[in-house]
Amino acid sequence: CAAPGQTPRPGPPPPPPGISLRSPFWSQGGVEQQNELPRARSFLARPLPVWKLKAKPAHVDEERMRVTMKRALLGVGFAIALMVSAHLGQQMLQCQQILSQGSGPRGLMRPENEELVMLDSNRVEYRYSKEMPLIFIGGVPRSGTTLMRAMLDAHPEVRCGEETRIIPRVLAMRQAWSKSGREKMRLDEAGVTDQVLDAAMQAFILEVIAKHGEPARYLCNKDPFTLKSSVYLSRLFPNSKFLLMVRDGRASVHSMITRKVTIAGFDLSSYRDCLTKWNKAIEVMYNQCLEIGRARCLPVYYEQLVLHPQKSMRDIVEFLDIAWSDAVLHHEELIGKPGGVSLSKIERSTDQVIKPVNTEALSRWLGHIPGDVLQDMAHIAPMLARLGYDPYANPPSYGHPDPLVINNTHRVLKGDFKTPANLKGQFQGTQNTTAFH
Repeated sequence: CAAPGQTPRPGPPPPPPGISLRSPFWSQGGVEQQNELPRARSFLARPLPVWKLKAKPAHVDEERMRVTMKRALLGVGFAIALMVSAHLGQQMLQCQQILSQGSGPRGLMRPENEELVMLDSNRVEYRYSKEMPLIFIGGVPRSGTTLMRAMLDAHPEVRCGEETRIIPRVLAMRQAWSKSGREKMRLDEAGVTDQVLDAAMQAFILEVIAKHGEPARYLCNKDPFTLKSSVYLSRLFPNSKFLLMVRDGRASVHSMITRKVTIAGFDLSSYRDCLTKWNKAIEVMYNQCLEIGRARCLPVYYEQLVLHPQKSMRDIVEFLDIAWSDAVLHHEELIGKPGGVSLSKIERSTDQVIKPVNTEALSRWLGHIPGDVLQDMAHIAPMLARLGYDPYANPPSYGHPDPLVINNTHRVLKGDFKTPANLKGQFQGTQNTTAFH
């Protein structure tokens, strides 16, 4: 400090950078300061001894090792993820190729060679698939469908069995879904496309036909109204064939009414109403038979089958590509026997089919149809003329029976035939109902 009135003495300049006030090379005197500055610089320029270097803490090296390991693990993980992504991408491309092979946006996921395998009582194996030559028998009820299937059932290589009753109902449901635009849109949005439904129908129908009876080389199904969906069935089963039973509508309707075989939609108290419904049903089936073509659908006239069974059955067996067997002419002898004809007492035609082929029921309708209905017959049932029947012929001329049939008819009239003791079920006093859609 300076006294009042005196100029303060200048202090020493600040030490050079890097040298503290306590350094041995620095002092308060300017001379000493100037003399020692070069020495300080020379000292600072010297490298310090190794023992004087400060060692790095151990935790620094550990931290660097951790970072290095993390980077290595990240690299390995990235490589693995890249390999997995490439594999998944390849799998997705393969799946897309498989799906694109199906028809429509969604391919059929069922294997094409899927088969049902069954064993008979002798452990003989049978394999069934959609490619097999299934036989479908149908027609308006009371048109000879049961007789037709019983005669085929007598063949040692064919099995038909009783009506399943479920197949025509499922087919009707499938048809209803297709006709409803709103329902079809909802099904498509839910992924239940036509391809999915058709695959399910195909599997269901084949399962029912194959497993509701004993296995055989050839399988057939007899549900009368099934042939209302013959075009659709022909697509599901590309090697299938169809037998459409055709009978004089007047005889069919008379049999429905007198035997009280109820069919949904048919008024059994009215010949006019039943003939109108018969005409509509047979028209649908006959048109579909024509659409399928003669190579796959054969109209079989009941009257000709009864009058000339040998010729008719030879034509049918040839149409089906099946070897001939005389057993088809004597079905009544094989009812209830192993490998023969299975009949149920519940079916309304059983009491007739247990008899040999005869002409007893051909013209039974004569004299029972009201006069006003007979006069309007051509208008009520135009399919009669289209099928070759004379709508005004009373009685009509169906032809002359073979000697075998004449002999069978005499036997039936005399009661000279045996009723099989091993029919299924019990004879029913109630009405037998058939669905009509």
